[in-house]
Amino acid sequence: MDPNAYKSGLVNKLGRRELQKKLDAETFKRITISFYRYVRIEEPSVMRDRLFLQWTNHNCLGRIYLAKEGINAQMSVPEHNYEAFLAELYAIPEFKDVPIKVAVEDDGKSFLKLTVKVRHKIVADGLDDGAFDPGNVGNHLNAEQWNALLDADDVVVVDMRNHYESEVGHFEKAICPEAETFREELPEVLDMLEGKEDKPIMLYCTGGIRCEKASAWLRHHGFQNVNQLHGGIIDYHRQVASHGLRNRFRGKNFVFDERLGERISDDVISECHQCGATCDTHVNCANCNILFIQCPSCAEKRETCCSSECQKALHMTDEEKKAHQITKTRHAFKRWRKGMTVVDNG
Repeated sequence: MDPNAYKSGLVNKLGRRELQKKLDAETFKRITISFYRYVRIEEPSVMRDRLFLQWTNHNCLGRIYLAKEGINAQMSVPEHNYEAFLAELYAIPEFKDVPIKVAVEDDGKSFLKLTVKVRHKIVADGLDDGAFDPGNVGNHLNAEQWNALLDADDVVVVDMRNHYESEVGHFEKAICPEAETFREELPEVLDMLEGKEDKPIMLYCTGGIRCEKASAWLRHHGFQNVNQLHGGIIDYHRQVASHGLRNRFRGKNFVFDERLGERISDDVISECHQCGATCDTHVNCANCNILFIQCPSCAEKRETCCSSECQKALHMTDEEKKAHQITKTRHAFKRWRKGMTVVDNG
């Protein structure tokens, strides 16, 4: 397929309000899924257009990244098109039998549009893959094996997600880095694990993709016993439920879609960033769109804004916002979100 032949029709052209109205009008069920695979894709742009056309025909929504190193996808597929979607996906040699993870909680509203992008990497890690062997990964553990190893005295459990993900949910014993991105987290984890090269290391993330790269990186740096949760938190929950295993995860699993989280246990382990009430509901500020935790009471009082400045800005014109330099609020809030005290009590 010529990657330039269909360019005019291979992008979403509707605004958020139109997309939401269209989604709300649907009368069928959707299945939220995720999958990834590190595999050589010779022409990602050509593959991108092929997938966009196929998935548009099936009315799929989602966020998909393609690179020469593989695919990373989070999607919503109409239930009545699911079998056809899988058949077409598995017919592509690079994605034959790729493991699919189905969302823990699914109201069918996980995505508003279909976005398929070509990137340098499917997860931004900042690593030079030519400097080590990305295929030399750790031991893959299922849920039962994971639980058993958790009981060992000398294991080191590392959450390979961003701090705002682990803030609302994590495994027992887990070390939770304060990194904002995966790129920042990799060197931070190396520093945290210095001197523990001979200990059993247990890595986990949402669906397993970050641990694939992280485990190979740790093995490259001399860690002998690296283990990773196969399928991540999503598949762990499925296995726990289907096999009657003890759930060792506490709280919510953060997800990168409109839901912003799916409950794994009834525990609520975090607090509202504004009043300190027990809460694990992430929201995006109605003005600056920054992600933070907000309880229902503060959401009503502050109109889902992260600060009094943003609440004021919500009712300003663009010219007034520029005059008051409201955009700077976003950067100030980002600093205190990383574990600092509340700076806005207005």
